[in-house]
Amino acid sequence: MQVLSVPGKAKRGHRECQGREIAEGTVQSVEGGEKAVMDIVQAINDSNLFRPLFRDLSTWKTWIVFLKAIFALEMDRGERQIFRRFTGGRQPPTKEAKEVYIVAGRRSGKSFMISLIAVYLAVFHSYQQYLAVGEKAVVMLLARDRIQSRIILRYIKGILNSTPMLSQMVLAEKVESIELNNDVIIAVHTADYRAVRGYSIATVILEECAFWPTGESASPDSETLAAIRPAMLTIPTSKLLGISSPYSRTGILYDAYKNHFGKGGDILVIQVPTTTLNPTIPQKEIDRAFELDPESAKAEFNAEFRSDIESFISREAVEAVTIPGRYELPAIPRVQYYGFVDPSGGSRDSFTLAVSHREKDLRILDVVRETRPPFSPQGTVEEFSTALKNYRITKIVGDRYGGEFPRELFRKHGIAYEVADKAKSDIYKEFLPLVNSGQCELLDHKKMINQLLTLERRTARGGRDSIDHPPNAHDDLINAAAGALVGLEGKKIVRSL
Repeated sequence: MQVLSVPGKAKRGHRECQGREIAEGTVQSVEGGEKAVMDIVQAINDSNLFRPLFRDLSTWKTWIVFLKAIFALEMDRGERQIFRRFTGGRQPPTKEAKEVYIVAGRRSGKSFMISLIAVYLAVFHSYQQYLAVGEKAVVMLLARDRIQSRIILRYIKGILNSTPMLSQMVLAEKVESIELNNDVIIAVHTADYRAVRGYSIATVILEECAFWPTGESASPDSETLAAIRPAMLTIPTSKLLGISSPYSRTGILYDAYKNHFGKGGDILVIQVPTTTLNPTIPQKEIDRAFELDPESAKAEFNAEFRSDIESFISREAVEAVTIPGRYELPAIPRVQYYGFVDPSGGSRDSFTLAVSHREKDLRILDVVRETRPPFSPQGTVEEFSTALKNYRITKIVGDRYGGEFPRELFRKHGIAYEVADKAKSDIYKEFLPLVNSGQCELLDHKKMINQLLTLERRTARGGRDSIDHPPNAHDDLINAAAGALVGLEGKKIVRSL
């Protein structure tokens, strides 16, 4: 089936008419002037629509199978075999799935394909009958942060702008949104349960959702998902599409896999390795990744959830030692304080400071300070030195970052800087029993607590455990706080009662 394109730049009225016709899911057939429904596979094969976007369509054949599954299109025998292989043996759907989760290896073309699906759902479906006057249907692009979401939006803009028929539907194009002439807005949002309310969602894309904050964070992925589903209720044809490389055995992607992979129903879960989706990836590069880190490579390229990563600490234990409403404690005469810093050069990570003291067997966190990048290291050291002197601290401990630079800067302000004799991971290991046994008190600092709750324990090939923040996250604040509390070991209590 061919589609009649509209040459040249149409007037606004013409654009609106063209948009309505496409949005109704119909196109003008060349044969007999009869209208016929255009499904996504037909759109991909049409030279006036998506076909020019593919250099070699034969390398996308597995993706085509999954598109047929998502939209309940008819499959041939070979396609049904492919589908069952990567869905735990379930039968192809006979009706469109409400929620789809694709667990795919890296470099498998998933960002482009999910963008193509988003464009198809935005322009080939009509949602006006479900909208109130002035209301817009939203194709929502969600990721861990807005920078990640914009990657998908760039793909979508590229698809629309390179397809003359569809580009005429664009009324406005902004940094984080595209408004179409069929009452649809494609927009970037942050994966936060507070940011997704109040919309009528036609489609929501959960980009790299295996790496979203999980149940121990301040805005867990489960709460975001719970806030999304009610926003989909007013549009019966709405879809949720989660796509990601796998990570740890926690979070909404793993929950969907555990509960629905290989099972029927209106939630479809697909698990497929990189080379199956993208046969152009050199096998030697994947083999090299397996030699360097087998556990990571299994997740990155085989699409297997990692068994070597688990949560470091429970929310209940942290809440038990966090003092509500305590944000900082003043300096008290005749108390010996201890300071720990996590330095930064000022371009990427925060520069953090923590101060603590002991009272009998209890270790108390008094101060947590953070300077976010970009900043001047000299100015931050001067500010922190003033705070340290307020607590009569003339010697601090810090990590090995930056070599001699933090020592020199603090020395200029009369503060001696000693390098910690423990690695960060070892500090966390000693910090854990302090929290679990209730032998410390933490400040009510939400960002620091969030960093603590998202720490992960990893098991290396040799069996040695390490503790660190998850990918694309930070631990600057909790590193300083844990260092300050662990460093109190052996310090005398000099407070006079």
